Amino acid sequence: MSIHLRWTESGDRRYDVRLRDPSGRTYTRTFRTRREAEAFASDEQASRRRGAWLDPRRAETTLREVAAGWLDSHPGKRPSSRARDDSALRTHILPAVGDRPIGSLTPSDIQRCVNGWSQTLAPRSVRRVYQTLAAVLNAAVLDDRIARSPCRGIRLPAVQPVDRPVITSKQLADLAKTLGPEFEAMAYLGAVLGLRWGECAGLRVGRIDFDRSTVTVAEQVTRGAGGRSVTGPPKSEAGRRTLAVPAAVIGLLTQHLERQGLGLEDRDAFVFGTPDGEHLDYSNWLHRIWYPARAKASLDWLQFHDLRRANATGLVLEGVDLKTAQTRLGHTDPRLTLGTYAQASTEADRQAADRLGERFLPQPDQGRGRGLA
Repeated sequence: MSIHLRWTESGDRRYDVRLRDPSGRTYTRTFRTRREAEAFASDEQASRRRGAWLDPRRAETTLREVAAGWLDSHPGKRPSSRARDDSALRTHILPAVGDRPIGSLTPSDIQRCVNGWSQTLAPRSVRRVYQTLAAVLNAAVLDDRIARSPCRGIRLPAVQPVDRPVITSKQLADLAKTLGPEFEAMAYLGAVLGLRWGECAGLRVGRIDFDRSTVTVAEQVTRGAGGRSVTGPPKSEAGRRTLAVPAAVIGLLTQHLERQGLGLEDRDAFVFGTPDGEHLDYSNWLHRIWYPARAKASLDWLQFHDLRRANATGLVLEGVDLKTAQTRLGHTDPRLTLGTYAQASTEADRQAADRLGERFLPQPDQGRGRGLA
């Protein structure tokens, strides 16, 4: 290690610290004062003694380069997850800090990014973008580019729970009617079986067992690169499941396949597909089928995922045990079953109040019509 004084063309002093890395290569850092140079040299030597030394040149790599390597290092990542991460990077993260050296980023820089995103994005979206940035920076730590991530102590916007209505059986019937014979059965698969849209769109004829009255979820349509829809496995291993199906829904599926000219021999055909037999595209289906149908049924607030929420709520209100509800919904964590989807309806709340009143309060004499004693 050596420290050399030199003068710039403008007459300023600079101190160059020359050191050798563990492989013997020389690297140099420049400082304005000798104190700064000596402090850097001491820190470098102390880090080597602790076995915590990082090559400072690796911290000069831009976040853009690190992010590209991070994306390519996950070949098994689900197409929808990769598309979401790629969108977050291109749209929000790289424009903000993409050209910054990875080692120059501080918690204050990350907080400014979060504050800026919060001006235009919903809290949930801000959190998703931040999670992608944090994952890239964690990858930089694991790759020994930086000692620790600057994603420390970051204050994220609070996510307020949304109290959405639960669709009624009458509203579901109205929706199914407006969806038309081509897609009415899909509405019941969402509400009665709790299938996601992608699971409905990925359902093939061979996954319906008409003898046992079951449906097996083994494939789904999801978003791939460039926003295009692709087929792939369920979201998790828990998402791969076989569900018992009510006789009425089996009847709807039977009628649906007959109308589509599909038989049991067409095992690989999509139950809900395009006229040429391809899988549906979510964006196209949403604008061409879903939006007009829900408007005609006076259900402008309804999202397809609300059918799944209604299913989860129904499971809870009907007293289905948590393990069975978790299995039918394909959740890995039972807390997701209760915390994210299950909603207590106003009707159930009223029933609970009446039952507790009957248990704990004196009841009026039915013959005399007296009130509380």
